[in-house]
Amino acid sequence: MTTPCPLPADQPRVRIRMDLAYDGTDFSGWAAQPGLRTVEGEVSAALGTILRSDPVRLTVGGRTDAGVHARGSVAHVDVNRAAWAGLPGRSDRPPQEAAVTRLAGVLPADIVVRAVTPVSDDFDARFSALQRRYTYRICDRPATLDPLRRRDTVLHKKPLDAEAMDEAARKLTGLHDFAAFCKKRDGATTVRTLLDYSWERGEDGILTGTVVADAFCHSMVRALVGSVVPVGEGEYAVGWPREILTTGVRDPRVTVMPAKGLCLEEITYPPDEALADRAEQARATRRLP
Repeated sequence: MTTPCPLPADQPRVRIRMDLAYDGTDFSGWAAQPGLRTVEGEVSAALGTILRSDPVRLTVGGRTDAGVHARGSVAHVDVNRAAWAGLPGRSDRPPQEAAVTRLAGVLPADIVVRAVTPVSDDFDARFSALQRRYTYRICDRPATLDPLRRRDTVLHKKPLDAEAMDEAARKLTGLHDFAAFCKKRDGATTVRTLLDYSWERGEDGILTGTVVADAFCHSMVRALVGSVVPVGEGEYAVGWPREILTTGVRDPRVTVMPAKGLCLEEITYPPDEALADRAEQARATRRLP
């Protein structure tokens, strides 16, 4: 796989936003990696094909791990303005409409680009984001598992108490240091604002967790899920995940749940006039008061 190249600074360019969805089952995550099939690698190559250029470098709002899915991912990329203008060919379609159609013709079936939109240089798919929303699906009644959903639903062989999980999850919301639920990286903070964390059982019997935060650190969502599953089993009290949070240390009793149950549902952004300010805020290192 060719390594994506940044656009030369002296070329006239246009920044575009891409809204996309993918089935993460057969990908080694979002980020391009030599010799591995990744979402970024496929999208970058597809853009290179329709723009008749080398693969381009993408910035994404949420870097998903291997096996994690997305319905509402957002990325941005700077492309050559002349190549962008030439996408419609002889048709009278605008370039953004032509881009969606032409990408559909070259992308694999497990990636769909829903929209391509020209945006201002203030838009940054990663740093301009206000929040990310994920869901996690668990089936704790094996006989009811829909085989058509086996790639995005985790089968759990013990019955779970959805109300206990929900109560435990809600105790974790707020501004905290989530070091107990993150894989630490040098120089990176683990302080995050967990805006919502809840669980409910649907009419189909599936347990769905919803997790919303301003940002997430590596493995955070799946560890948060793993902290409340033992509560649902009745192994620990509803206050146990909160106790783990306050220690600030990874606990071996918290399992990082399988990737396939996790889906990035939505990334939200402020109005255009607030994009630059939001990006500046997001780049600042988060600290607890």
